[in-house]
Amino acid sequence: MRLLIIGSMDGQIGAASKIAIDRGAKVSHTPDITSALTLLRSGKGAELLMIDAILDIKTLCKSLEEERISAPVVAYGIGTNTEVAVRAIKAGAKEYIPLPPESELIAAVLEAVCEESHTLIFSDHSMKKMIQLTDQIAPSDASILITGESGTGKEVLARYIHRKSNRKDKAFISLNCAAIPENLLESELFGHEKGSFTGAITRRIGKFEEANGGTLLLDEISELHPRLQAKLLRAIQEREIDRVGGNKPIKVDIRLLATSNRNLDEEVKKGTFREDLLFRLNVLNLKIPSLRERPDDLKILAEHFIEKYSKINNLKNKPLTQEAIDGIKNYRWPGNVRELENTMHRAVLLAKNEEIGTEAVIQQDGSPLGVNKKESIEHSLNSSETSLIEEQEANKLVGRTVAQVEKDLILDTLNHCLGNRTHAAKILGISIRTLRNKLKQYNDDGLEVESSNSSFRAA
Repeated sequence: MRLLIIGSMDGQIGAASKIAIDRGAKVSHTPDITSALTLLRSGKGAELLMIDAILDIKTLCKSLEEERISAPVVAYGIGTNTEVAVRAIKAGAKEYIPLPPESELIAAVLEAVCEESHTLIFSDHSMKKMIQLTDQIAPSDASILITGESGTGKEVLARYIHRKSNRKDKAFISLNCAAIPENLLESELFGHEKGSFTGAITRRIGKFEEANGGTLLLDEISELHPRLQAKLLRAIQEREIDRVGGNKPIKVDIRLLATSNRNLDEEVKKGTFREDLLFRLNVLNLKIPSLRERPDDLKILAEHFIEKYSKINNLKNKPLTQEAIDGIKNYRWPGNVRELENTMHRAVLLAKNEEIGTEAVIQQDGSPLGVNKKESIEHSLNSSETSLIEEQEANKLVGRTVAQVEKDLILDTLNHCLGNRTHAAKILGISIRTLRNKLKQYNDDGLEVESSNSSFRAA
């Protein structure tokens, strides 16, 4: 993991740096925020920033957001001064580390950033077969297209491929093509020169250059605009890119991985995806089976997430009851591993007994896990009562406009995804841009939609 320390290296932060290095981190240092931003723009990125609490954390976080540099910020300071810690977190820091450092605390922060979810956990035959193929092709430099439903773990597999490759000691850079506005995506991919467009206040290195020597993952590549697809094709073929506003090509050496939850052959037929680009990307294809196609993984994944979130929330690690396990196995998991993780996190918080039972393993809306609300009603009523319920449910829609029903569907789905717009767009089957436009419309109509979570309230 790449760690950037911002501030003086005198005293106890030097000890924290040594602990991080001993834990496998690659540590770099800059004395102030200006030099830190210059380093990050130059392509020498970091996966975690640690900043002295006396510096202007708010300005750093604002600059990172404006320049779309994705890296969590952790503040550090002498002692356990609550006021300093609260001020740092209010300014945008994710955590505050008191100095002198405790080795276990530093390790926990590094572990949280690296995320245990990057570890592949499986026992099902279908997954074993796919991982065997992955292990065989990972050492090569061939481009790989990773496909599968939303939430199956495509980025996790991409990171696994990088760790198994000959480039494992180099950078792994990921770009979500669906999360960046179209007019900024070219700059994100290829970088830009100072003054090349309004807002380009300095030179910025793009993801291709940042990944030079390592691996570049283009997540949800089906969202890439056709104009950029042509530029991407040239970059893959020639192994060179042009910065926006630049006047000479730049050679790059990368291993390219891409993911999609769509059928790209179908997108080619629709004319939304270039066939020649698909050929370049799809030298090898890895399709991750959905969670319902790997039933033997359900129990071990559930137990893994229970252990993880029990530890995070400082709660006792409780076992699942057999009834809860049966419910998990009978459910179809449309959101796949991501939905299972959210469900187990919720179960850890809701469990009141010494075991986690069916009363805690529930869906986002509170309905039983094994069946949806309608199915639950049908199991408890005779056929005539069921027909009455169905009629009542249908009548709830009568008199409502399509726009009203659509609005409820979008907001309910966003709530289900805990406010994650990218995941919600995938489930809804619409582009992230369409979702942004809809939410902006709802904001304009007086419903405030917060960007950081799934809360909605009337303005």
